[in-house]
Amino acid sequence: MNGPASVTLFCGSRLGADPRFRQAAHDLGLGLARSARRLVYGGGRAGLMGVAADAALAAGGQVLGIIPEFLMRAELAHTGLSELVVTRTMHERKARLYVESQAFVGLPGGIGTMDELIEAITWRHLRQHEKPVLICDIAGSAAPFLAAIEAAIAHGFTGGEVRDMFEVLPSVPAVLARLDRLPPMTDGDAIAHL
Repeated sequence: MNGPASVTLFCGSRLGADPRFRQAAHDLGLGLARSARRLVYGGGRAGLMGVAADAALAAGGQVLGIIPEFLMRAELAHTGLSELVVTRTMHERKARLYVESQAFVGLPGGIGTMDELIEAITWRHLRQHEKPVLICDIAGSAAPFLAAIEAAIAHGFTGGEVRDMFEVLPSVPAVLARLDRLPPMTDGDAIAHL
């Protein structure tokens, strides 16, 4: 296998309004399993998160879910995963999501997905990790997120170099192909501080 062995997916806990979002989550989960990459995600059974996990599991893939206790108590956890880690807080969940993989992929999602992507980009910008951050722009869904970054640049709150902290790809096949072209990551590329 070329590229990272483990990939953290950020995506919606709802399916979204466009059926292409669901198809993308399914195809990504399937593609990660077929390429023998472990899927790491937020541990939920609902929405795009559940679709991606189910597709990976059905194809024989390894799936690590990481979920905080309060969501576990709300019975939102996926119970059929290869491994499920329960954290005390959302902050611990996010830290573990960042540590457990060697690349990040963002699919469509809500404010939680945007938060996770921004933090992964920010930490890379601050040189806390060198892991690739790939944003899959399904049906133009990434446009508002990218516009917010461009607005921060235009208003002088960050430099244009932040654009180099992530890549935008137009489809799941493009994301999977990009993962294949990435070099394998080592422990030295891990997040420096939590």
